[in-house]
Amino acid sequence: MSVKIFIKRNVSEANIPELTVLLKRLRSVTLMQPGYISGQTLKRLDQPGECMVISTWRSIEDWNDWVKNDKRIAIQKEIDDLLGTSTDYEIYE
Repeated sequence: MSVKIFIKRNVSEANIPELTVLLKRLRSVTLMQPGYISGQTLKRLDQPGECMVISTWRSIEDWNDWVKNDKRIAIQKEIDDLLGTSTDYEIYE
């Protein structure tokens, strides 16, 4: 059964351009990951600076393999360093 991962981030207006570049890098690596189905990035209208990525995976095992991917870890570290906090993940099926 497929799973959806909700990834919430808060970013200051000044860091939005850099975050956008990092998210595009991350998405390009994600596209090559087995089990990846789709993803979309949303900007919250009533909370400036909050964005949500909804990522769909074939299985939780595919997602867990992605979480351990060295390229993902490196880009995610850059994102967390930019934001000054760790990224929040919620997993649903």
